[in-house]
Amino acid sequence: MSLLHRAAPLVVPAYLRTDRRLAASVTPFDRTDLFRPHLASRRWAWTHFGIFLPDLPAPYRFLNTMTFIGATGTTCFDDDRIAAPDARNTALVLSATAHADQHHHAGYDAATECSFPDTGPLRWGDDLTVEVELPHVRVAGRYATFEVDVELTTTDQASWFVRSPAYDHVSLLAPYRATLRHGATEQALEGLGTVEYARCFSPQALRRRPLPGWAKLPFDFFTYQIVNLDPDTQVLLTDVRAGGATACRLVHVRTRGGTAEVYDDVRFEVTEWDPEPRRDPAGRPMRVPRRMSWTVRDGGAEILRLDAEVDAPYRYGHGTGYVSAYRHRTTWRGEQRTGSGYLEWVDRRQDAAGSATQASLRDQSSAASSSVTTRDGSFSRSLS
Repeated sequence: MSLLHRAAPLVVPAYLRTDRRLAASVTPFDRTDLFRPHLASRRWAWTHFGIFLPDLPAPYRFLNTMTFIGATGTTCFDDDRIAAPDARNTALVLSATAHADQHHHAGYDAATECSFPDTGPLRWGDDLTVEVELPHVRVAGRYATFEVDVELTTTDQASWFVRSPAYDHVSLLAPYRATLRHGATEQALEGLGTVEYARCFSPQALRRRPLPGWAKLPFDFFTYQIVNLDPDTQVLLTDVRAGGATACRLVHVRTRGGTAEVYDDVRFEVTEWDPEPRRDPAGRPMRVPRRMSWTVRDGGAEILRLDAEVDAPYRYGHGTGYVSAYRHRTTWRGEQRTGSGYLEWVDRRQDAAGSATQASLRDQSSAASSSVTTRDGSFSRSLS
């Protein structure tokens, strides 16, 4: 166990005293300094642009566009197999649905393969273009097995996961229209999505090579889930931990044309684990849930209960973890709702997988010589 991991139960609560996310989450969004890539910055080591459509009709279930610009220097999110020659130039794209082989996971060298100006389109190779001119956001994905075009209009309802001097992470409620194409099939879509942005300090900004494991920030558990309760109401459910300390356990509820709410009296529980851990491309195992539940209380009264059962494939590439979809049964302020939800899951806690953790230790020697193919197989990098 690293020194950073042992220090987390003291450091995380102290850091959270600088956070203003609760007040910001019920205040209309008016920030003009965000949604910039900061590629050359050594203050903001990494940024994240995310566009999520959480409840598409079957067989798609969801469409995510999850990106990083810069290595994060964290346990959960750094897949060092795809690090650029200068890790600070590492860029990542994960875009997937639950259908067939619609799964694009790729690493890029931002210095030679991408274009990240402070204003204008952001481009990850020839695969993804994102244009942000708030309130308008446009996404064009041209992947090997599917293509997507999405247009979103953000609202001023902002849900903050972190709002501090060293880290900003925000989600904007955003109605969308989209087109998804694969083969001869074209699917028109519309609904309620979310546009997200983060920027953060990290010790990785001081070093070209990826930080060694002991020096990475010990964020070792992350789940983020999105549920649309009806065409106008969206729920965001978040649980993030570092070395046993809770960094963020919140539920945000926002309504199109209505209010934004945030709750911190939240309980999350995995009620049944999948019997088989998932293995990433390097062979590392990760325990994943089959069933889980969320409970939210306000003033002592239970206002939300969500029970979920994962029923879609787990897609690798959310940092070192996975995305999927689930069916849910939810009670929100006494009313029953059912539907589909979007799931992100990364669990790198040392005791997370029991015997699977021991398997991970056995796999390290073979994984260290493995290679990863990025984009459509045009090149690969081997670990040394």
